[in-house]
Amino acid sequence: MQKFPPIVLFLALLSVPLIAQKKPASTTTTPGVAAATVERVARALADDDMQGRASTQAGGLKAAQFLAAEFQRLGLESLPGVKGYEQVFPVYEAKTAALYVTINGTNVPADKTLLISGQPQLNWTSEDDPAARVMVISAQAMPRQVFQQILQPTENLIVILDPARAEDFQRLVNYTKRGRLSADKPGPYSCVVALMTTPNAGIKFRVAANTTVRPIEIRNVVGVLPGKDKDRTAEMVVFSSHYDHLGLIEPVAGDNIANGADDDASGTTAVVALAEYFKKKNDNARTLVFAAFTAEEIGGFGSQYFSRQLDAKQITAMFNIEMIGKQAKFGPNTAFITGFDKSDFGKLLQRNLTGTPFRFEPDPYPEQNLFYRSDNATLARLGVPAHTISTDQIPTDKRYHTVDDEIESLDLPNMTAVITAIARSSAGIVSGQQTPTRINPEAVGQRP
Repeated sequence: MQKFPPIVLFLALLSVPLIAQKKPASTTTTPGVAAATVERVARALADDDMQGRASTQAGGLKAAQFLAAEFQRLGLESLPGVKGYEQVFPVYEAKTAALYVTINGTNVPADKTLLISGQPQLNWTSEDDPAARVMVISAQAMPRQVFQQILQPTENLIVILDPARAEDFQRLVNYTKRGRLSADKPGPYSCVVALMTTPNAGIKFRVAANTTVRPIEIRNVVGVLPGKDKDRTAEMVVFSSHYDHLGLIEPVAGDNIANGADDDASGTTAVVALAEYFKKKNDNARTLVFAAFTAEEIGGFGSQYFSRQLDAKQITAMFNIEMIGKQAKFGPNTAFITGFDKSDFGKLLQRNLTGTPFRFEPDPYPEQNLFYRSDNATLARLGVPAHTISTDQIPTDKRYHTVDDEIESLDLPNMTAVITAIARSSAGIVSGQQTPTRINPEAVGQRP
C-alpha cells in the first residue's frame, strides 16, 4: 500500500468539501412522530378485518386501499406517470392441476411428487428426443444451486431425491403449495421432483401433467413529497416497508389469521408516521418517497418492480423498516441496521443522534442473512445505500409467521421511539447535508 507524508494527508483533508457531511441542527429538541398516528395505523393494519394482508387475497387489496387513503389524507403526490398512489402490476400464478409420475415401471405416490411448470400440458417419456435430463440426489446434502435449478428450471429436468432428503422435499412443497408466483410469464422449461429410493441403474420414466397459469394484479402503494431545493429535488430518499403478510393460514386453536402486527404492520406504520412527520416539517431539500411494498413474503416482487421504475443513481438512500414492534436485544431506545459495514449509512444516523438516548447498532444476527431477506436488497444490488432497520430478536421470536403476531404483542411506546429516532437521524440526508457512500453491488451479490 502506497504511503504519503502526514502533511500531504493533512492538506488533502482540508480540500474535502465539509458541507457535504455537515452535522445537521440538534435533534434533541425536534418534535417526534405522532404517537396517536402510530397506534391508529398499527391497529388498523393488524386488525382481523385485514385478514392478514396477503398480496393475492382480498385483505391485501383492503390494506393497499387503506394506505392510499392515508397518503391522500397527508396530501402526498403520486410518482410521475402513475395515477393515484397504487402502483399496479401483474404477477403470474402457476398451479399444478394433475401430475402422474412413473419411474422404472413404479408409480410414484402423489404426495411424493412435485411439479414446477408453466406449461399447460406435459407428456414426457425417457424415449423422447431430446428427453428431460435426470438428476439423482442421494443421501448427501442437496447443494443450494440445485434448489435454484428446481424452482427456476432452465431445461426440462427430473430430480429424484433419496428419502433421506425428505426435509428438503418438504421445503420445496411448502414453498410451492399455494401456487408459484413469478414476475414474468413462466418460461418454456419444467421440473419434476420425485422422492423415492434412488435407482442403481438406468432410469425409465413417464410423466403426464397439467398446469394452470393465471395473471394476478398486485400493488405497491407509493406517495411522494417533492424536494424544496431545486438543486436537490431530483435526489430521492426512500422510506419503505412491506405491507403484505401471510394472510389466511392453517388454523391454530381456531385462529387462521396471520395478522402480521410486527411483520410488517409495524414498519408500514412507520412509513405513514414518517410521511406525516416530514409533511408537517415541510423543509425537505431532497424528494422523499414513501413506499409500502407488496409481495415481500412471496418473492420480493413489489420492491423489484419499484426498482425498475426509478433511476437507482438518483436514489440517495433507502430506509427500509422491518419489524420494529418489540424491544431489541440491546434494550429500549435501540434498533439495529443490516449491512452496517456496506456503507457509512449507519454511522451517519448514529452521529445525528448524539445527545439523545437512542442508538443504532450493527445487525447482531449475521447468521440470519437479514440484509438479503428484506426489500432493501433489491436496491442495494443497484448500488443504493439501502439498509433495513429492525428491532426483532428473530432467533427467539416465537410469534414470527404465526397467528400470534397480534397487535397486543407490540410495544407501541418503544415503537414510536424507534420511528422518532429514524426521523431525527435522517435529518442530514433529508436536508441534503449528508450523502451516504454508495454500496458496491459486487460486494452484495446474491443472498448467501
